[in-house]
Amino acid sequence: MRPTAKDLAEAAGVSLATIDRVLNERPNVSPKAAMKVAEAIERIGFVRNPAAVALARNKTYRFRFVLPTSGDQYLSELIARVGEAREAARADSTEVEVARIAMSDPHHVAKYLAGIDHDELDGVAVMAPESPQVRDALLRLVERGVKVVQFLSGQERLESADYVGVDNFAAGATAGKIVGRFVGERRGKIVIVSETMMALDSIQRRLGFDSIINAQFPQLQCLPSLETYADEKRADLIIQRTLQHNPDTVAVYVLSSEARIPLTAVWNTQNTRPLTIVAHERTPFSEQALLDERIDAVIAQDPGHAVRSALRIMRARSDHRELLASQERIRIEVLLKENLQLA
Repeated sequence: MRPTAKDLAEAAGVSLATIDRVLNERPNVSPKAAMKVAEAIERIGFVRNPAAVALARNKTYRFRFVLPTSGDQYLSELIARVGEAREAARADSTEVEVARIAMSDPHHVAKYLAGIDHDELDGVAVMAPESPQVRDALLRLVERGVKVVQFLSGQERLESADYVGVDNFAAGATAGKIVGRFVGERRGKIVIVSETMMALDSIQRRLGFDSIINAQFPQLQCLPSLETYADEKRADLIIQRTLQHNPDTVAVYVLSSEARIPLTAVWNTQNTRPLTIVAHERTPFSEQALLDERIDAVIAQDPGHAVRSALRIMRARSDHRELLASQERIRIEVLLKENLQLA
């Protein structure tokens, strides 16, 4: 039989109330008592049963996804996947919600995060750009006992928080390999487009892409990154000028998660020029572009898997359980027209 809390109390020589305070990290426990409990846990092999504890206390877990207010189809996909997960989680005594805030001002994001307390939420998954203000606010959230997941964003990895998302350097390197192979022996330039290069994920993808092109495809030249700032008029202008001034362009790489605006600008400008095009993330736009053979490949990460992984991580951390690392690893997927229906 698995040792119970009563068995643990007897083995440690303390009361059940002390066991409860230690297991749930509550205050008013002496270091000596905490040490006795820790030694007894090791000695008798006590393992908490989080589900039984939650059921006995009628506990409801509260998790929140903090997402940007602005975004295109990929953000809509994420919100839809959170909605699906919310319905499934209700049967497991878990409430899941979405808060959308403007991410352009890091001070505003930090202020929002500062207003979250452990009494309000058990965990948050935050999709925000890298900044010192956001980083410090996340660290303070952890200190207040809120479980934090850095969610699909180019934030500096925090040791005290979890991360859900692909390795962006590897994703960029994958794109570089595909572009190089698809271009073949042709010489020319590669236009690289991002919403902003202030985002750490964009920087990492660019570094990964350049590492492959420079090392393995010397006949290709990567141009400086173009930043659209999600502005259609700006995208049209800078991409049109770049393609006109670089008639030997052979490929376009869109390294941000939203490809619709930059690729529409490319197609409005390219005329009959054959271009190899690689983009990121699966959306209705990128799916149709693959089917129409206007995009050669899409580097993707499953948004549904990412949402479910974030929820599993927050729940495990709340229950003080170890994670199954292989289950939470988000794969880099390469989508082509030929495998789109199977992915």
